[in-house]
Amino acid sequence: MFSKLHRLIFKAGSRTYFTSSLFFPRAAREEVSVLYAFVRRADDFVDATPQDKAGFERFAGMYRTALASGRASGDPVIDPFMGLVARRSFDPAWVEAFLDSMEIDTYKNEYQDIGETGKYIYGSAEVIGLMMARILGLPAEALPCARLQGKAMQYINFIRDINEDLKLGRVYLPKDEIRRFGLASLDYDKTSYRPTEFRKFIEYQLARYADWQHKAAEGFKYLPKRYLVPVKTAAAMYAWTAREIKKDPFIIYRKVVKPARSRIIGRAIYEYLFNH
Repeated sequence: MFSKLHRLIFKAGSRTYFTSSLFFPRAAREEVSVLYAFVRRADDFVDATPQDKAGFERFAGMYRTALASGRASGDPVIDPFMGLVARRSFDPAWVEAFLDSMEIDTYKNEYQDIGETGKYIYGSAEVIGLMMARILGLPAEALPCARLQGKAMQYINFIRDINEDLKLGRVYLPKDEIRRFGLASLDYDKTSYRPTEFRKFIEYQLARYADWQHKAAEGFKYLPKRYLVPVKTAAAMYAWTAREIKKDPFIIYRKVVKPARSRIIGRAIYEYLFNH
């Protein structure tokens, strides 16, 4: 099931998630890697420059054919994921919601309001939280918090990656809120002339993230102790990213704000010693 390929895709795709996941017990770490490799592979097709829509459609088609037929696809990422779906009883609708959101990236570039953004987030992040909950064996009571954890982390990604997404022609943050704060767009040549409005806009978005994260953290009580360190470490690193952006919102035009590996490991040690 798990192979070196999954680890390589995971490591290349996310410093925070990968480094945090090292503190899971081996079995959980390998299953998380299989899950991440599947979602990263799909995401890479739609985020490629130029976008590889045909590659994504082939990937999604191979998964759906394997699911319908019950036969292996022959793909080293899809087949282990199919095994994970069966073993952990993922709802097939979750995977479909994820693929639907990835497909949206092939034709939709902006979102009119938080309702539209929220629909995208459900498939791109909330269902991943639900899959993670199944991998970790969490009770049904934990599922709303698992969804919120994925939602909160995705929203920070949207804020952090404003400039990178603009290069892909996308804006995930609600268009009506951009206008409400007096901004013509999130392009730097527009926001730089209205710095006060841009800062207020970013603070508003960060407050939404903070609210979702606060509610998501209520689910930590459902986590077995052996899973607390990696999950709380990842959440703490996203909170650190939010604080860095809040100090200087224009930093998002200069770099992608990500914690250093040493910071992630240091936080994991802290969680183990003081909050485990």
